[in-house]
Amino acid sequence: MGLLHLFIQHTSASLTINENADPDVRGDFERFFNHAVPENAPYYVHLDEGSDDMPAHLKSSLLGCSLTLPVSNGRLNLGTWQGIYLCEHRNHGGSRRLVLTLQGESA
Repeated sequence: MGLLHLFIQHTSASLTINENADPDVRGDFERFFNHAVPENAPYYVHLDEGSDDMPAHLKSSLLGCSLTLPVSNGRLNLGTWQGIYLCEHRNHGGSRRLVLTLQGESA
C-alpha cells in the first residue's frame, strides 16, 4: 500500500475527484461553478488578466490544489465510478504542471 500525492502548481486550476462515468457530471460541474462564481461580478477588484481571472482563483480555492490517493498493487485505489478531474477555470488556460509524489510503493 502506498500514497500518491498530486499537486497542481497554479492558482487558476484545481484538482478534485468525482464521478467519471457520465460526462454530464463534468458539464454540470462547470455550469454550477460558472453560476456560483460568475465572471464580471461588480465586486471583483482583481481583474489583471481579464474577466475570468478572479473567478478562476475563487473556483481553484473552492476545489483545492492537491489530492492524496491510495495506491494498491501499483494502481490507484479509486472507487468504481471515481475519476480525477483537472479543472481548468480560465476560458483559455495554458499548459499546466503537476507534481506527483509517490510514497510506500514503487512506480
